[in-house]
Amino acid sequence: MAIEAVVDIGPIAHGGHCVARLDGQVVFVRHTLPGEKVRIRVTEETKTFLRADAIEVIEAAPGRVVPPCPWAGPGKCGGCDFQHVDPAVQRELLGDVVREQLRRLAGLQWDGAVEAVDPDALGWRTRVQFAVDEDGRPGLRRHRSHEIVPVDRCLIAHPDLPQVLGRTWDAEAVEAIVSSTGDRLLVTDASISDEVEAEVDGVVAMDGTTRGGRGAVTERVRTADFRVSGSGFWQVHPQAAATLVDAVLAAADVRPGDTVLDLYAGVGLFTTFLAEQTGEGGTVLSVESDPGASRDARRNLHDLAQVRLVGETVERALRQHALGDRADVVVLDPPRTGAKKAVADIAALEPRRIVYVACDPAALARDLASFASKGYVLTDLRAFDLFPMTQHVECVALLERVDSDLG
Repeated sequence: MAIEAVVDIGPIAHGGHCVARLDGQVVFVRHTLPGEKVRIRVTEETKTFLRADAIEVIEAAPGRVVPPCPWAGPGKCGGCDFQHVDPAVQRELLGDVVREQLRRLAGLQWDGAVEAVDPDALGWRTRVQFAVDEDGRPGLRRHRSHEIVPVDRCLIAHPDLPQVLGRTWDAEAVEAIVSSTGDRLLVTDASISDEVEAEVDGVVAMDGTTRGGRGAVTERVRTADFRVSGSGFWQVHPQAAATLVDAVLAAADVRPGDTVLDLYAGVGLFTTFLAEQTGEGGTVLSVESDPGASRDARRNLHDLAQVRLVGETVERALRQHALGDRADVVVLDPPRTGAKKAVADIAALEPRRIVYVACDPAALARDLASFASKGYVLTDLRAFDLFPMTQHVECVALLERVDSDLG
């Protein structure tokens, strides 16, 4: 029988849970808020901590709301962390997480706040992968589990996504995509009926081959269009790409004629606008190792003569000096694990500015500490709520050389 107990809830922690103690042992509790008294059920035990769900709220904290989604809660869908929290309070919690990670891992104080990009915390996710159970029913997985919860609706899914729920599928997964230009795509190995195929602009198999219509969507940011193939990476919030472009360009402050590195460049989102700023007299080296993203980048950037594409991992390209021996500005948008192996080589290029786009505040804080040891300090940081109802937060950090007298 699972352990149940009443505990007082402490601060928010990285990962979508709060910290409590049970008989002196740390417990990470989901579905709760700092300051609450709740009854918990332990869901996982390790040698150093416990995980638990709040199954009853005895004393609620300000900011608690009734979850709009019936599939949110203990033992249900694990896709959202904060359905029980008012959106404004969600941003406060995210800010506390960023602050704590920067303080604990990098020794930095941050007094900023997480910025809202959309007043509506629902209906934003433009790419959703649904798992399919043994009966062919699509759904989402429980938290930290492979178990599938069949759902009839996902409230954070964009309303214009291709219809996946309410049908049965002979596949392990189905990804639904809608782009900013209205293109609709399914990515699945399922057999597709004529009716379903007529509802979308293309169907792509999980191996990337196109089975009907187009195998890519077009995303538009400002006046630029970007081809994104199949399940290729693109920000899932409709306003995310433009928000991050604006923040990156402001932080980078690129000058005409600059040499700029765009690392982990994907399909060329930042590269496009960095190239506009550096002009024909400058150079932007766009580095991406994923073959699909590289192919898309080649099409998206073909008319920018100042751009050079490098189809290699960032770490290998830097180590082999494939990017030259200096750079004026470096922009990096690494995966969730961060850029630990690239820090020293980036710093060795002695850029005037480094702009770090991060989807994980812990990895960001760790890398900021490494950059500080190489002479680069954090001079500005903005955080954005690009994933409402979840514990994810996007940051854009500006680093500058301590000993730099460059204006």
